[in-house]
Amino acid sequence: MNRLAQAVVMLLFGGAIIKATLTDMFLRYVKEGLRPLLLVAGGLLIAAAVMTIWYDLRAPSAAAEQDDGHGHGHGHHEPRVGWLLLLPVLALLLIAPPALGSYAAGQAGAVVVNPALDSDYPPLPAGDPAPISLLDYASRSIYDSGKSLTGRQLKLTGFVTPGPDGRPMLARMVLTCCAADGRPIKIGLAGDTQIDAAPDSWVEVVGVYSQQVGKDPVNKADVAYLEVRSWQQITEPKQPYA
Repeated sequence: MNRLAQAVVMLLFGGAIIKATLTDMFLRYVKEGLRPLLLVAGGLLIAAAVMTIWYDLRAPSAAAEQDDGHGHGHGHHEPRVGWLLLLPVLALLLIAPPALGSYAAGQAGAVVVNPALDSDYPPLPAGDPAPISLLDYASRSIYDSGKSLTGRQLKLTGFVTPGPDGRPMLARMVLTCCAADGRPIKIGLAGDTQIDAAPDSWVEVVGVYSQQVGKDPVNKADVAYLEVRSWQQITEPKQPYA
């Protein structure tokens, strides 16, 4: 693949990064805090590609110089397979990949949640039910024995994933940096209210603290449970990862 072709690929790749970042598609790949770095990286790729194309269009080709000196030239044909590099770039431009879901959650062990410093948990958000993240609920439930959760209705949002006993669980993928290092946070669902949504369906669950604690069969991490009072299916949030 010659330098001009490489510059075209680089230009398209930089444009794909900018497009994915501005349209929030990048949230399927990395954490939201990396947005500025992605914009800078995409801009640098575009700038480098434009400079390379400008230089190549101005500089005389080696074939033209050979023709001027000898009256004939021998064309140098680059392997066309190099243009296959355009395929992943076009895929990034045109296709939004699904977020990691129930399959990934079932294959990986649950995140081991960390307790708050000195078990000093701040008050829950206002409202009834109080919105709370799966990570926060698991930490308060396991390390604080639900003291800061008792007496409140809670609202958790995540996708449905099958549990080891076949019953549905609530999950969300936690990213350290990007989707490649995604690990699930899983919440068991107790009580008489049954969630019959299909795996990977996003749901909003309202319930109360449950003393039940399970074990993730993959890595034996503690799994907190929520006693479900009601639930509803929702569309996938803009930011699917925790």
